[in-house]
Amino acid sequence: MKIVGIAGSIVGSKTKTAMDYLSKEIAEKYPEAELSLIDLANYNVQFSDGRNYLDYEGDTAFVTKKIMDADAIVIGTPIFQASIPATLKNIFDLLPVNAFRDKVVSILVTAGSSKHYLVPEQQLKPIIGYMKAQIVQSYVFIEEKDFHRKEIINDDVIFRINRLVEDTIALTETYISIHKAKEEEYDF
Repeated sequence: MKIVGIAGSIVGSKTKTAMDYLSKEIAEKYPEAELSLIDLANYNVQFSDGRNYLDYEGDTAFVTKKIMDADAIVIGTPIFQASIPATLKNIFDLLPVNAFRDKVVSILVTAGSSKHYLVPEQQLKPIIGYMKAQIVQSYVFIEEKDFHRKEIINDDVIFRINRLVEDTIALTETYISIHKAKEEEYDF
């Protein structure tokens, strides 16, 4: 099982901190999973210009191909100005409409205020659903008060991230087995 985590911003540390914790949790509890964490701050991704994702080169090609090859994707994003960052939206724009077909996608959100808790519901889930993902319905929402010195200090947040990992793995395993059984029905 291939899992890609995306830290969807080029600034700040909270989303990266939460995604690092999530990555460690996956590596510890599910060592058989092949996990890649893509921190967009470490890549020079071009703006989408409408080309097929296979026509890009460099970091843009690496990031998009890694996402397309994944069985599951965990999107980590901060909320800026009551919206997702442009860097994350650009990733969606670089990919084809059916990019998430047969993939499980889960969401982890960091925000400076509890007032932004509906942004994933109103902005992120519609995009991911449009791209044909199987969405893990419960997402993790983390506020600024849950961090201290680049560490998560709220035990409930840790519990919710652990649960998100379990739900993501379970749903991915389920869909992989369903697709395998479906493929075995064919004689060629």
